[in-house]
Amino acid sequence: MVAGATRGAGRAIAVELARAGAYVYATGRSSRVAGRSELDRPETIEETGDLVQAAGQGVGLRVDHLDQGQVAALVERIEAERGRLDILVNDIFGGDRYAQWDKPLWEHDIDGGFRMLRMGIDTHLITAAKALPLILRGEFGLVVEVTDGTSEYNKNFRRDVGIYYDLVKATVERITIALTAELAGTATIAVAVTPGWLRSERMLENFGVAEENWRDALATRPHFGISETPSYVGRGIAALAADPDLVRHAGKVLSSAQLARIYGVTDLDGTQPDCWQYLVEIQDPGLPATELGYR
Repeated sequence: MVAGATRGAGRAIAVELARAGAYVYATGRSSRVAGRSELDRPETIEETGDLVQAAGQGVGLRVDHLDQGQVAALVERIEAERGRLDILVNDIFGGDRYAQWDKPLWEHDIDGGFRMLRMGIDTHLITAAKALPLILRGEFGLVVEVTDGTSEYNKNFRRDVGIYYDLVKATVERITIALTAELAGTATIAVAVTPGWLRSERMLENFGVAEENWRDALATRPHFGISETPSYVGRGIAALAADPDLVRHAGKVLSSAQLARIYGVTDLDGTQPDCWQYLVEIQDPGLPATELGYR
C-alpha cells in the first residue's frame, strides 16, 4: 500500500514498487470521479493506477486517510483480495498549501496549521494503526514513513518553514522511532525516507518549466541544479524493500541519496544527487551553486 500516491514522490514510489514486482494499492483523494481534493491539483489517483498497471500490477483507489472507516475498508479489501500486506508506504501530506513560511507562531493561521498537523500526522497514525495488524500476520513487513529532511538536518528548528510544518516532519521521524520500539521482536521493520529537492508536478509548475527543460529554471534559481525526479526516491524504496537485511535500517531516516549509494540506484539521468549534503555544505552557507561532487 502506498498511501498518498496521487502525485509526486508517492506516485513514483507506487510505480517503482509495481515495476519491481509488487502488487500495489495506490491511494489518494483527487479523483476523476469524485473530483479534486482541497489541493485543487489536476492529477488523479486513477492516473496513478494507470501508471502502476503499465509498470506492473496494482490499482489506484480514492481513500481519505483521515477517515478511519475508509482506511479500515481498504485494509479489508487488501486482505480479501491478496491475503496479506507486506509493505506500507506512508507518504500522505498535502499540507504545504497551509504553510506560511515567513510567519512565526503568533502570526501563523492557526486553523491552517492544525489542518496541516492532521494531514501530515493523523493520517500516518491512522493508516499505520489499521494496516499493521494485517502486516504483522505475515513473515515479512516494512513500514516506510516518508518525511522531509534527514535526522541531522531536522534536529534543530528549520527556520523559514513555519512551526507547523516543522512539527509535522519532526513527528514523522518520531513515529518511526516509536514504531521501531513497538515492533521489536517482530518481522516488521519501520524506517523513514526523505527525498531531496523534488521536481514534483507542483515544483516544476512553480518554476515555469517541465521535466524536459527543468534546467532552464537554473537561470533564476541556480541551486535547483541539485534537484531530483520523484523516481529517484521511488527506485531507492523499491531497492530497500528487496533488502534481506532490512533490520540494519530500523528506526533510521534515510535520504534518497543514501539509498542510492547503498543499493546502487540512480536518478533517471544516471546521477546520484545528494540534496541534503548540498544544503549543509553549499546552499545554507550561501556559497555559489555547483553540482560538482553532489550529483
